[in-house]
Amino acid sequence: MNTHYTTMKKLFFCLLMLTGYVFAGYAQNIVPGSMVTQLSPDKNISITFYQKEAAGSKRTMYYTVSYKGKAVINESVMDLQLDNHLSESAMALQVDGHGDWCENLKVTGIKTSQKDTSWKPVYGEQSDIPDHYNAVTVELVKDDNPIYKMNVEIRAYNEGVAFRYFFPLNEKGTYYRIMAENTTFSLPADTKAWVAYWAQAPYQKLPLNNWKWESERPLTLELPNGLYACLAEAQMVDYARTKFKLSTAQPNTIVTSMFTPADLISPFGTPWRVVMVAEKPGDLVQNDALILNLNQANAIKNTTWIKPGKQMRVMAQTTADAKANIDFAVQHNLQYVLFDWKWYGPAFEFTSDASKVAIADLDMPGIIQYGKERGVGVWLYVNQQAALMQSDSLFAIYHKWGIKGVKIGFVQVGSHRWTTWLEKTIQQAAANQIMLDIHDDWRPTGEQRTWPNLLSAEGIRGNEEMADATHNTILPFTRCIAGTADYTICYFDKRIKTTHAHQLALAAIYYSGLQTLYWYDRPAFAHNEPELEFWDKIPATWDETKVIQGIPGQYITTARRSGTDWFIGTITNNDARSLKLNFNFLPKGENYMASIYSDDAAVQTATHVKVERVKVNAATIININLIKSGGQAIWLNRLSK
Repeated sequence: MNTHYTTMKKLFFCLLMLTGYVFAGYAQNIVPGSMVTQLSPDKNISITFYQKEAAGSKRTMYYTVSYKGKAVINESVMDLQLDNHLSESAMALQVDGHGDWCENLKVTGIKTSQKDTSWKPVYGEQSDIPDHYNAVTVELVKDDNPIYKMNVEIRAYNEGVAFRYFFPLNEKGTYYRIMAENTTFSLPADTKAWVAYWAQAPYQKLPLNNWKWESERPLTLELPNGLYACLAEAQMVDYARTKFKLSTAQPNTIVTSMFTPADLISPFGTPWRVVMVAEKPGDLVQNDALILNLNQANAIKNTTWIKPGKQMRVMAQTTADAKANIDFAVQHNLQYVLFDWKWYGPAFEFTSDASKVAIADLDMPGIIQYGKERGVGVWLYVNQQAALMQSDSLFAIYHKWGIKGVKIGFVQVGSHRWTTWLEKTIQQAAANQIMLDIHDDWRPTGEQRTWPNLLSAEGIRGNEEMADATHNTILPFTRCIAGTADYTICYFDKRIKTTHAHQLALAAIYYSGLQTLYWYDRPAFAHNEPELEFWDKIPATWDETKVIQGIPGQYITTARRSGTDWFIGTITNNDARSLKLNFNFLPKGENYMASIYSDDAAVQTATHVKVERVKVNAATIININLIKSGGQAIWLNRLSK
């Protein structure tokens, strides 16, 4: 017995050393039987769960995360606050009517499992998505009232870890009000974060101190040990939005911050808290399917009507203008046109009827038919006021009209109420075969896996605000990890703060199932610029995506494959720079014709974009010389042997 105890103690100490954490006095305050460690399938990532017991028998749940022995998350708290079903000890400790519901949870079981499958999305950044993880479920019960149970579900992927709190069915106490989720993320000292204070805010790279407000999620981090991490939220479909704030009690620590309480009925799980880890920032971007994997499988049986594509905005006042936009869409291989707001009247008024056209000289049935005959579908903008008042009937009406999709704008976000309303709206749209684009301050958390009619969402500072080039190089490593993003790319508008080749490249760098091009542009602005070929050819869904190189706030090169063609975008920040592009990601033995679109002041067009053709293969390396705020786009077309 003594030998066995000594051996186990040595193994335990070695485990702590391996994960980079040595707890002072661990033998005295870690609750026996509460500790469990789960490794990722490749054994690079380790997450450890345990409880500690303080004076008065109050227990606290903790976790740590490491990557190849390097600390990612130091000892951090897992905690929920509820305002009901409190134990007597919690009632005595509650503040402002809210107690620590987790303070007397007892571990009753630890179960492990694993999964190694893959699934095919209807559309996306890759045609096949692996779903491979090792999991552990920690079963807990309140020791003073065992009808109340909670599980901590933990998954370890090669791309990161995720955990959530799950409440099993409780027939005697089904209702729960979660007041706060005080999960913490304690980071190594000198960690930096790319902080945005709202979904369409500019980003700042900040240390973990003196933030003005809460930060949006995903929150990308640069650790002092050379690693990169990203804190994200997945499957936030029946809950209140959770942002990140700094702890006032512990340095270098981030705390989850719920917008409002969430009223829930068991069984239910909270959203997944995600910690992605990578050695290079581009790997975080390339691994963003982890967010999709943490959502439910596709709930739409017939998806043949869901078609990703490219669209342009229509601000038409006449039927002739609308048809001119459709003709432009046909010429430039755009699948959709969008009638933006006010087509049905003042968008912010509840009295506006979104089932009627308010512009006298706009023959919507005729326009829809004109587009149908030419393979161009029609989308309609609807403000939340009309969507809220008419959603039970509006989508059915639009389906009869032949409308393909709806862009819902100025949605209210954050509260549990608005979260569940929006999820219901997505489902109502799906029931009527209507695709969706959700605009303004809302960000996806992977629900497009479950409801693939959600093609895109804003929650991004794009060309509505005319973002600069530096901001554009941050977005792929931050907002875009959340999923499909409608940046609303411009080309001819004189207000853009980048070069035209930079704007071209964004269509390959930013993924969106509904890629909005020519935002603020009109057909009359175009003069058959040869470089528009890149947008003409580029699709909106992909078989493979690779982030070739990049540093947030400096530059990025992204390559995406559709069939045998590749589309590559490179952009720099507000500074000029020179890069090398290695084509070693191409299959060996294959030759491609590279159409290269780059900034060149010597080109005698208004856009100053040069087009050149060169043959390349897997051994080719080219130099990319980018001017300030510049970019380069490349289309690779495989040559026949």
